[in-house]
Amino acid sequence: MMIRFDHVSVTRDNRKILKDINWHATKGEHWAILGLNGSGKTTLLQLLNGYLWPSSGTLVVLGETFGKTVIPELRKRIGWVSSALQQQLNQQEIAEHIVLSGKFASIGVWTIPTEAEKQQALDLLIKCGGKELIGIRYGILSQGQQQIILIARALMANPEILILDEPCNGLDLFAKEKLLEDIQRIADEPEGPTMIYVSHHTEEILPCFQKLMLLKDGSIHMTGKTSNLLKEEILNDFYEKPVQTIRMSKNRLAVFPK
Repeated sequence: MMIRFDHVSVTRDNRKILKDINWHATKGEHWAILGLNGSGKTTLLQLLNGYLWPSSGTLVVLGETFGKTVIPELRKRIGWVSSALQQQLNQQEIAEHIVLSGKFASIGVWTIPTEAEKQQALDLLIKCGGKELIGIRYGILSQGQQQIILIARALMANPEILILDEPCNGLDLFAKEKLLEDIQRIADEPEGPTMIYVSHHTEEILPCFQKLMLLKDGSIHMTGKTSNLLKEEILNDFYEKPVQTIRMSKNRLAVFPK
């Protein structure tokens, strides 16, 4: 079991942000989490990464029970791509140095890396489609190029879980499609990490994400096979408004208000 939430709730200022979350994810399962703004997606990810603790319930990630484990060590086993992280990075660092920092789960490199680690960073950057970014300062790159670097950085420590927190935000049409192709390529690797993809856009949910969580008002509305849940009658109930679905190329589904 990679992830286990048993009756997990989070309370802030006497208000429940997450309510009685029960969710299990096994090795090799790639999950998409779909929810509107304010549904609790960010809080759920903060729990997974150990930046937030449950107010009640039991949380087990990669076999480690929260309250009985060393969180900084656990974080080294989890890759995380998020706009929140993007803003913390040194804009003057070159691309491969940003990637290298992922080896140490740190902002910046504060130890002397080995030649093998330096080469690994270059290899990952190339593998993620960023060969032309080598040697270029992070701060002058486009948002799509920065996301490629963040994914390579997240893979640097060979994570067992890779969390992709709305990675397509702010990307233009072509940059988004390229990034999604890179994500599909990672999913196709037999020894790749279990991926959690968080979004509020159904058209970003790739075929590799065969499991889906619908998160609403801090509670799990429904979980199951993605193909079973992305149906108009279920989404009408989820959004509490009528929607229509349109099948796109590459077996993806777009949802629009009806």
